[in-house]
Amino acid sequence: MKDLSIKKKNDGKTVKLPMTGRVKKGFMLWCALVITMTVLMGTTMTAFAAGGDPLTVVNNLSDFMFGLIRAVGLILLGFGIVQVGLSLKSHDPSQRANGFLTVAGGIIITFAKEILTLITG
Repeated sequence: MKDLSIKKKNDGKTVKLPMTGRVKKGFMLWCALVITMTVLMGTTMTAFAAGGDPLTVVNNLSDFMFGLIRAVGLILLGFGIVQVGLSLKSHDPSQRANGFLTVAGGIIITFAKEILTLITG
């Protein structure tokens, strides 16, 4: 059986054999199908509706949003700690001030839900 994908010439160079138009169209169709199915399967998500209480839906959305905000706050908190550590190593007071401000902002953003709960009662 002959290998149709690569043919070696006598001079040591490898050259791809040309594809016929029908094979090329079939390959392009196959690639488009695989990409389409990957995008469709990768972006679908099952959504479960809450019983019928709109207040539950709003509370679930609120919890989700505050979870995202908490994640951003934790990232800022970690970045601020790294910035303070680097400023202590390099003895740079302006970077140290920025690091402490970033740490303070990260703490405030991380505990935003609790702070709002304390304010509103």
